[in-house]
Amino acid sequence: MAARFSRYVAIGDSFTEGLMDFAADSEHTDPGDGFRGWADRLAEQLVTSPAGSPDLAYANLAIRGRLADQVLTEQLPRALELAPDLVSIVAGGNDCLRPYTDIDALAGEIESAVVRLREAGVEVLMATGYDTETASPLLRAVRSRVAIFNSHLWTIAQRHGCHMLDLWGLRDLYSSEMWADDRIHLSALGHELVSRQALATLEGTAATRRGFAMPERPGRPVRQAVAEETTWVRTHLAPWVSRRLRGVSSGDGLEPKLPTLTRVRGADGQDPGQD
Repeated sequence: MAARFSRYVAIGDSFTEGLMDFAADSEHTDPGDGFRGWADRLAEQLVTSPAGSPDLAYANLAIRGRLADQVLTEQLPRALELAPDLVSIVAGGNDCLRPYTDIDALAGEIESAVVRLREAGVEVLMATGYDTETASPLLRAVRSRVAIFNSHLWTIAQRHGCHMLDLWGLRDLYSSEMWADDRIHLSALGHELVSRQALATLEGTAATRRGFAMPERPGRPVRQAVAEETTWVRTHLAPWVSRRLRGVSSGDGLEPKLPTLTRVRGADGQDPGQD
């Protein structure tokens, strides 16, 4: 069984902040405001897991739109100050979307961060990038770059004894209901699936899966497809492109939703330390 974790800090970008997993739509809200997400859900599950602790304290420093160097310069030092025994570090997805990013150098930055954490005695949970094979053309174009980055991440995890959450191989994640309307972020169902897989990874109970076929998606009449794609471009793609051209980020001016370690209630909403 994995080590018993009592102080968990999550760092990263919108994936770890939990975008599109609206806390108000969930039966149990996280200690912060706004979005919930896989890391918050994982913290709840660790309260009753043999890998966690009933007294688990949790902080989430992730902010949407952050590039890897921002995560590592802004969030990593703060995470170390909180003296955690577990840190999840998922960064680099936004970098892979930029054609000028040096993927090898990006992996080197991630490895340096992992070394700092491991030297401080912290267990590290990493995650691979998504497989974009069935995504929009914009994301599908970066599939090979993500694959190279993932290869580096697996090497880093192997070198330094990290836990690896394999999102690329988690084929159930690619069903349409696992994704939000923007097709970039996970839905509440997707965040829940990832949190369960993360917990199994930490517990050492993740099931072995075979095959890489994507889940089938229902076909659409041409007129419906054109209308839906036009709406998606106007609602989601155009604002993203506009921000890139203006050199701004969706996370500009935002602070972490849970910047300090906070006692976590279990997934049933109850405090396990009380009868």
